Amino acid sequence: MATKTSPEDAMTAREARLLIAGKWTKAENGRTTVVPSPLGKEYESEVAAASVGDAALAVEAAAEAARTWGSWTPARRREVLQRAAQLLHERIDDISAVMTREMGATPPWAGFNVHVAQGMLVEAAAQVYSAVGEVIPSDVPGLTALGVRQPAGVVVGIAPWNAPLILGLRAIAMPLAYGNTVVLKASEQAPRTQAAIVAALHDAGMPAGAVNLITNAPDEAGEVVEALVAHPAVARVNFTGSTRVGRIIAEHAARHLKRTVLELGGKAPLLVLADADVDAAVDAACFGAFMNQGQICMSTERIVVDRSVADEFSAKLAERAKGLVVGDPQDPATQIGPLVNAAAAERVAALVEEAVAAGAQRLAGGAPDDLYFPPTVLRRVTRDMRVYHEESFGPLASIVEVDGVEEAVEVANDTEYGLSAAVFSRDTAAALQIAYRIGSGMFHINGATVHDEPQMPIGGMGASGWGRFGSRAALEEFTELRWITIQSGARHYPI
Repeated sequence: MATKTSPEDAMTAREARLLIAGKWTKAENGRTTVVPSPLGKEYESEVAAASVGDAALAVEAAAEAARTWGSWTPARRREVLQRAAQLLHERIDDISAVMTREMGATPPWAGFNVHVAQGMLVEAAAQVYSAVGEVIPSDVPGLTALGVRQPAGVVVGIAPWNAPLILGLRAIAMPLAYGNTVVLKASEQAPRTQAAIVAALHDAGMPAGAVNLITNAPDEAGEVVEALVAHPAVARVNFTGSTRVGRIIAEHAARHLKRTVLELGGKAPLLVLADADVDAAVDAACFGAFMNQGQICMSTERIVVDRSVADEFSAKLAERAKGLVVGDPQDPATQIGPLVNAAAAERVAALVEEAVAAGAQRLAGGAPDDLYFPPTVLRRVTRDMRVYHEESFGPLASIVEVDGVEEAVEVANDTEYGLSAAVFSRDTAAALQIAYRIGSGMFHINGATVHDEPQMPIGGMGASGWGRFGSRAALEEFTELRWITIQSGARHYPI
C-alpha cells in the first residue's frame, strides 16, 4: 500500500521536482521558477523549471511505460485509478490549501474541484472495460472483420490554472483508463496543485513512466509545449485554455499531424425569455457569472433578457451581486476571492469603464481593491461595446435586452465562441427547439451555463475548440480504431 503523502509534503520533500520515469527529479541544471500568489509574496512557491530536454525525457519515459501499463488487465488498471481517487479524498484539506494559495480559490471552489476530480477518477475506473471493438459484417465469404480499439500511445495533457484539479485530471484520467501513458504539463500558476494529481496516481501504484509531470517557467512555456507536441512518440495532445494559445498548439500539432482535443475560450449566453421563472434565472446567473470570480470557461458572460422581464431580473441580480462576500479566500465565509493577477483585474476594469462610458448602466460593483474585484452587473450592454464580444474572465455580468425569441437567438449566436449556453423558459418543448438553434457544444434548459460532470461530453464549437472530453466521448479521442480481418477458407481474387 502506498504511503499517504500530502501534496504540500510531497512538493517540499521532493524540492518541487518533476516526475519522470517514476522518480521525483530536479530539472536540468537544477533550474527553478517562482510561482506568484494572488494572496501576496509570502505565499509564493518555487518549482522545477523543466527544459526541452526534460520534456523529451518525460515523453520517452511514457513511451517506454506504454508496454507495461497498456498490457495490464482492465481490472488492474481500475484498481489503481480507484486507489488514486481515494487518495485525493484523503488529501482534500491539504490540496485545497495549496489550491487557495496558488490561484486564490475560495473554499467552495476548492472543495468542488476535489469532488469532481475524484469523480473523474472513479468514472475513468468504470470505463476501463469500454474500449471494446465490434464485429463488422463483410460481403466477402468467410471473412470476419473486426473494429478494434487500442490505446493511442503517449498523450500530452496541458492544463490551465482556473480549475486546476478538474482540468488537470480531465487531461489524463480517461487516456489512462484506455491504456495510454501520459505527460501532464502543469499550469505555470498552479503547478503544486496539479502535482497533487500526479502524486496520487504515482502513490496509487502506477508503473514507472505511465504518468509524468512537467513544470516550467512561464517565459519558456512555448518552447516546452512545442517540444512535447513535436516529439515523435506523442500520439495525442489535449489542451484547455485560451483560444489564442489553442490556435498556436493546433498549428504546432498540424505540422506534425498530431490529433488534438481543444477546449478554449467562451462567451456563454444565458437567455431569459418572457415566460421564465425569473428567480430561478437569477440564481443561475449569479452562480454562472460570479463563481470562482468568473474565471471559468463556461462562465455566464452575456445575459440575454426579454425586455418584458428585464427590470425585474436586473434588479434582483444586482441585489444578489451586492450581497456576495468578497474577501480573503482563506476565510470560510468568503464567496468571491481575488482575481489571479493584476493584469486580469486591469482587463476587467477596462471593459467595465469602457462600457459605462458608452452608455451601459452599472447596477452593482465598483472600483477593485487590488485583485479583489466586486461582482459587477452591467445593464443596457450593446453590440458596439467590447464587453459584448470579449471574454472578460472576471466577476462581470452583462445584460443585453431583446424583444422576443428570435432576437434572443440572434444575440446568443452573435459570437465566435460556442462552448456553453442556457435558456430559462417555462415551455420546455419550445426551449428544446431553441437549444437546437444555438451554436454551442453544451446547452442547458433552466440551468446554469456552468455545469460539469465526469460522465458528460465536454467541449465546444467554433473558437471554443473541438473534440470532447468526458467518459465515452473520450474513447473516440484517445484510442485508435483499427480494422482487422480474419479470412477462413479459400478466397477468390480477380488476378
